[in-house]
Amino acid sequence: MEKELDVVKKTDLKSLSTAELKEFTDELGLMGYRADQLYQWLYQKGASSFDEMTNLSKDLRAKLNDIAEVRKISIHSKQESKDGTIKFLFTLDGPEEYKVEAVMIPDFYPDGAANRLTVCVSSQVGCMFGCSFCATGKMGFFRNLTHGEIVDQVQIINELTEEKFGKKINNVVYMGMGEPLHNYKAVIESAKILSDPLGIDLSPRRITVSTVGLTKQIKQLSDEDTGVNLAISLHAADDEKRNKIMPINESLNLEQLEEAVKYYFSKTQKPLTYEYLLFDDFNDSRQDALNLVKIARWVPSKINIIMYNDVAGVKLKRVGETRLNQFMKILTDKDVTATVRRSRGDDIDAGCGQLAIREGQKKGKSLVKE
Repeated sequence: MEKELDVVKKTDLKSLSTAELKEFTDELGLMGYRADQLYQWLYQKGASSFDEMTNLSKDLRAKLNDIAEVRKISIHSKQESKDGTIKFLFTLDGPEEYKVEAVMIPDFYPDGAANRLTVCVSSQVGCMFGCSFCATGKMGFFRNLTHGEIVDQVQIINELTEEKFGKKINNVVYMGMGEPLHNYKAVIESAKILSDPLGIDLSPRRITVSTVGLTKQIKQLSDEDTGVNLAISLHAADDEKRNKIMPINESLNLEQLEEAVKYYFSKTQKPLTYEYLLFDDFNDSRQDALNLVKIARWVPSKINIIMYNDVAGVKLKRVGETRLNQFMKILTDKDVTATVRRSRGDDIDAGCGQLAIREGQKKGKSLVKE
């Protein structure tokens, strides 16, 4: 008798891959085109209920309501920086009500009109890799996001940019909270949805996935060749220094990273980007620059030198302009393509390495031993 009173667990359609969504509609005996209709409502039109899906019959909507649901993240709060950057705090749908942060970074034409609009998305609640300069890493890891939760971030922010600037976003970077390749399946599925004409319809060339250097997953990405861009969070150009700030390097060192990067290029023929936070009197010497030149020559690549925004409790600090200019000169003299990225939104803690949830957050899993 008790079993009859059990509540039937509904299927969250946004947790299903494209193939699984097709299987779901097939099992219901629906025509093949119904999967595409559901997909469009979920990922192009941003529907949050079956009642919104007006090209489905009333009977079908009622049936779907009985067996399935559409979960969607919600905005908890948002902050706007003086430079126009907007940081979003999202609440995930679920009993724990975990939160993640995402950032919209605008570039403007001289007349003030919006030019490029970039969204920096999170792929995990926290991160287990414990990089010493990263506020998210200090949280530890709690759980992966589903591909639907990742796409939700883009959809919600895209609605805001259309309302605020009259245009859609141009770029998506997986550089928010979490290590994207540690949540490989959901990240790649979300990237496919973002680039699908029935989804967000963003070119794969406008999507960049970042990693601290998970070599197995870099090779997997190489074999699948999704068309997205790859960025490596490098931040030090020798093993000794990288070990000090990035615990992952002790098990996956630069020699292994070099092998993975060369494999990636051999498979995709795509150049990649190295992200390099420049810290004062740590990784900013002439020798550091020369070591970075060697890495830049592994395969065709470019270097993004990032100006660090201070994180509470971190001793590493942003490099000064003089040392920055000296470092850049060495790179350019060696014909390395390098740019300086001024981290945005630092006044609202939205800059590189600053994303973290501080409201009574407990510590999650981490490579760093307490």
